Amino acid sequence: MADTCGQVLLGSGLTVLSHPLLYIKVLIQVGHEPLAPTLGRNLFGRQVYQLPGLFAYAKHIMKVDGKAGLFKGIGPRLCAGTIGTVVHSKVVQKCQEQVSSHSSVNEKCVLSPQTTKEMIARSCATIVTHPFHVITLRCMVQFIGREIKYSGVFDSIITVYREEGILGFFAGLIPRLLGDVLSLWICNLLAHVINTYAIDDSLCVSCSCALFQFFASMLTYPFVLVSNLMAVNNCGLAGGLPPYASVYPTWVDCWRHLSREGNTSRGSSLFFRKLPAGKMYAIDQKRFF
Repeated sequence: MADTCGQVLLGSGLTVLSHPLLYIKVLIQVGHEPLAPTLGRNLFGRQVYQLPGLFAYAKHIMKVDGKAGLFKGIGPRLCAGTIGTVVHSKVVQKCQEQVSSHSSVNEKCVLSPQTTKEMIARSCATIVTHPFHVITLRCMVQFIGREIKYSGVFDSIITVYREEGILGFFAGLIPRLLGDVLSLWICNLLAHVINTYAIDDSLCVSCSCALFQFFASMLTYPFVLVSNLMAVNNCGLAGGLPPYASVYPTWVDCWRHLSREGNTSRGSSLFFRKLPAGKMYAIDQKRFF
């Protein structure tokens, strides 16, 4: 119990610190570009038009809403983090009890049981907390249209249920689950292969695990993007409607649309953001040039 409380407190602290970054990332993912691009140079020294990065975007938000504006949606996100940590811990404990009753496991083949246990725990936590995730994203996206439709956790729950029913709480869940599962298996499989057959040093093992997590997150980023877009799509907010997004019947349609435009990595970087090759992001595109 003490370990879980410690994890909750640590997780809450990290959530608060990282919230402005997630807020800006979500607005970029949706396609909100309120600031004109500037002429800069890429890593190869060529002059290119670059979209504003993290700090310029943060200054814009503070100019509009003040410093507190960087923390829109923090309430439901803290709820999601706390509940998710507890659920994950309980499921891992339950799985561990099941494994202990079948303790004759070959140490050479622990990848599958360990990864399966973690996959079950993460999936359970994701499903339980997804309604709070949806509300968090919608609170953030309100910045675009200056709406106040989602103002608090309980009021937002009532709003979602009244307008969309139970299914509204799980908008974008499928691609999010798929991305989590694929990322976990890719990371653990690569780590298992490299650490078993190539690396023995513990420091190198830690570094390689961090590298694999980064690589897996890059490969599965389109699932994160599609999930977030579907969570706000056609929910009555300006950020979930044209020109920021089409109304997508399913998440597969959203994926195909992003692929056609070459925007499946939109929002993956908060620095050195080049102008997209496809259609423009913002409603203010006439001001770009």
